[in-house]
Amino acid sequence: MSYLLALDQGTTSSRAVIFDARGNLVGMAQQEFPQLYPQPGWVEHDPETLWNSQLETARLALSKTGLKAREMVSIGITNQRETTLVWERSSGRPIHNAIVWQDRRTADVCARLKAEGHEALVRKRTGLLLDPYFSGTKLAWILDHVPGARKRAERGELAFGTVDSWLVWRLTHGRVHATDPSNAARTLLFDIYRNTWDDELLDLLRVPRAVLPQVQPSASDFGQTDTEWLGASIRIGGVAGDQQAALFGQACHKPGMVKNTYGTGCFMLMHTGSTLKTSSHGLLGTAAAQTSGTPAFALEGSVFIAGALVQWLRDGLGMIRSAAEIEPLARSVPNSDGVVIVPAFVGLGSPHWDPQARGALFGLTRGSTRAHVARAALDAIAFQSAELIEAMQADAGQSVEALRVDGGAISNDLLLQIQADLLGVPVIRPRVAETTALGAAYLAGITSGIWASESEVAGQWQAERVFGPAISRDEAASRIQLWHKAVTRSRGWAES
Repeated sequence: MSYLLALDQGTTSSRAVIFDARGNLVGMAQQEFPQLYPQPGWVEHDPETLWNSQLETARLALSKTGLKAREMVSIGITNQRETTLVWERSSGRPIHNAIVWQDRRTADVCARLKAEGHEALVRKRTGLLLDPYFSGTKLAWILDHVPGARKRAERGELAFGTVDSWLVWRLTHGRVHATDPSNAARTLLFDIYRNTWDDELLDLLRVPRAVLPQVQPSASDFGQTDTEWLGASIRIGGVAGDQQAALFGQACHKPGMVKNTYGTGCFMLMHTGSTLKTSSHGLLGTAAAQTSGTPAFALEGSVFIAGALVQWLRDGLGMIRSAAEIEPLARSVPNSDGVVIVPAFVGLGSPHWDPQARGALFGLTRGSTRAHVARAALDAIAFQSAELIEAMQADAGQSVEALRVDGGAISNDLLLQIQADLLGVPVIRPRVAETTALGAAYLAGITSGIWASESEVAGQWQAERVFGPAISRDEAASRIQLWHKAVTRSRGWAES
């Protein structure tokens, strides 16, 4: 039997998942790590913690399954996207904490660039908007705020990477500095049509070309790991950002197929094939995972706070002791009784793109209970995703027939039923829930010859349960209208 090791480095935890050649999950390990909040709106990670937690979970997954590194045909890496790291090429030492995708410290820079009229160029080349969500302005901030960093970068002494590049660098002991199009496409620096770094964008964001990694297909050879890490040298055969990896793992390889990942945030992608759809409804155009040098594209909607809302109810308010408690608590009431939560803790992403929005709780009465708030939290996650489907259908000019779902929150049956009710289409939970890691494993397996093609991979996908809509479209529209009312009142809150 051949095995594949997927390293899934996420926003709040690192995972290592082992799959066999039939795509079955053999074993896994997971480790949470601290979130750092130096100032309001700032979010950071310790780069060494990212590396050490990922390495430890890989070792633990092998130990738990009794498998050896030499039995792993290849490694696939998937990662939290946009999170930005800079390190010394000579020593591998990070020069600053990783700035996380949720971080909003460059909001003013993005606003200035928009006011100067640069967003049209950025949109044309990258498919993205000028927003602090993406890596480019984070990278420029590090070069500007770490003493001497900009001059060192210009001399070629420093390396930039998203988390995938950081892990590849560490695993190969600095022999490989590379990324894939799905991660490069999230930097504001990459022309997704030409599949290359763009000099005009580099100049706009003041980023020296010398710091950039090489870009190669998502399914390709990213080098060999050092024997010291896992006990044997293993080829790294696949790299993709977490959302594109999940799209691949969900076998959404054909135009019009849609997946939604319910994690810290919610990220919905529709595959658009070899054509990049330009959104006029607040979505992003982005690169999908590539198994060759031929570009593939997707429409994406990004919701910044989803599962993190449940974490806030647990850690911030102490309303629940564990995330698992929210479903029975929310089920204890028939609905939210008019309570609406807008979880704009770090602003709003798609389709609003309002960094000045802030979280809000509406509709409270003396009869409101924590159960109503719990129900409103699940509603909020589903409402945000419903907005994305509506925008995708408008941009693509076609109806979505079904939604394939993954991520930690899909164990919550009530959430998925609420989602189906609002969308009016089936919501499908797959048999293998770890589709982000599975997508990375599939990419590595294609590179290694375990699978010959995307169609062979697609043949392995299976549904575990289908949730069908159970309310009228009129009722769904009424609920969504209330959500829109609440969002309107939360927008622009932090402008002063």
